[in-house]
Amino acid sequence: MLLQNFYIDKIITTALEEDIHYVDVATDYLLSDEHKANAYYVAKDDGVLCGIDIAKRVFEIVGGDFEMEILIKDGAIVKKGDIIARMSGCTKTLLKGERTALNILQHMSGIATTTRRCVDLVDGTNAKITDTRKTLPGLRQLQKYAVTVGGGRNHRYNLSDGAMLKDNHIDAYGGITGAVNALRKKIGHMVKIEVEVRNLDELREALDVKTEIIMLDNMNCEDMKKAVEITNGHALLEASGNVTEANIREIAETGVDIISLGALTHSVKCFDISMKIQK
Repeated sequence: MLLQNFYIDKIITTALEEDIHYVDVATDYLLSDEHKANAYYVAKDDGVLCGIDIAKRVFEIVGGDFEMEILIKDGAIVKKGDIIARMSGCTKTLLKGERTALNILQHMSGIATTTRRCVDLVDGTNAKITDTRKTLPGLRQLQKYAVTVGGGRNHRYNLSDGAMLKDNHIDAYGGITGAVNALRKKIGHMVKIEVEVRNLDELREALDVKTEIIMLDNMNCEDMKKAVEITNGHALLEASGNVTEANIREIAETGVDIISLGALTHSVKCFDISMKIQK
């Protein structure tokens, strides 16, 4: 997944406007524009780095004399104590951009790190790890990029990317068969249909109407194994709901094709990174 520069700049600008209303009271009144400093990023834990180029862009947008030497790139494993990057330039630039850059870098690295753990936990099975649309408003592209850096894959980016009939769609329309047939008459030939099913009877109905992708919603592993046998390769099967690092291996071993986790983006722990000014 690629990140567009105009999108990144928009997020950074919004974040900086939120953090600096009209003046940085401490920095602007304490230091002159000519004051220079050196600084560095240091990892405070083990994990997967993600967002270092975006962090660099934060300081560039803040303005002023600034240089960064990136020592570790996105996707690399970092260990506690590793120096990730070194910076030099206007001290005001370093201090004004510090929190915004770290917020982005820590959040994206947290997503990449959690994703990598999940990918490693299902290694050797058929299952692929994907994200969901359960993202923070305005940050979806950054979060989904971080999932790919961690070795995961992206589910649909938004509602325009694919037709997913959730339980509420099906209940509102009146059934799987009618909903799929009605939708198929209107969508373009490039659009796939995914149907969420809650039990094996709904699975059979989704298969009878030739659904391309079927989501097994909150099914136990025994029912998921039966679903894999019933489907027999005629549709992709996605496991979703109540997936954790504790049960993800067991779910993968049922034979499903996809395991989606909202937790990758909506409740991930930030990865601990600090910026230190050299005395």
